[in-house]
Amino acid sequence: MSNVDPIERLNSNRPPFIELLNGRVTGSDSEDQSCLFEFRPTKDHCHSVDVVQGGFITVMLYAAMSHAVFAHLATEGVVALSSYEVTTRYHAVTRGDQGPVYARGWIRQATFKTVFLESELTDEKGELLATAQSVAKIVRAKS
Repeated sequence: MSNVDPIERLNSNRPPFIELLNGRVTGSDSEDQSCLFEFRPTKDHCHSVDVVQGGFITVMLYAAMSHAVFAHLATEGVVALSSYEVTTRYHAVTRGDQGPVYARGWIRQATFKTVFLESELTDEKGELLATAQSVAKIVRAKS
């Protein structure tokens, strides 16, 4: 594994859908195995004038969860994830063009083949907007 900073590595390899949501990794914490994203949804991501569509919210939450895996388990040969389940709960309205939102995802538990993940989406004031949980299959590089 290279000595590249994990935040720089994750941002330099981000898939196009992250850019579509104006997202970037802003933090990574090895102690709690978490990853923090900043997203800036616009009215292009909305229905009903300025309400961000729920699918985009799930994408933001899942990106934070999956990037936590790639930030903290990449040295263990993890190369991909395949979701078994993703559950999203919406706690408040997320609005487009209202400033950044922050998705924090973390590894709750990881086995050799399966990872249990959690995440939360908050606004600039720290108000909880949505949460998600996921169970995913870990795909490792062949030895």
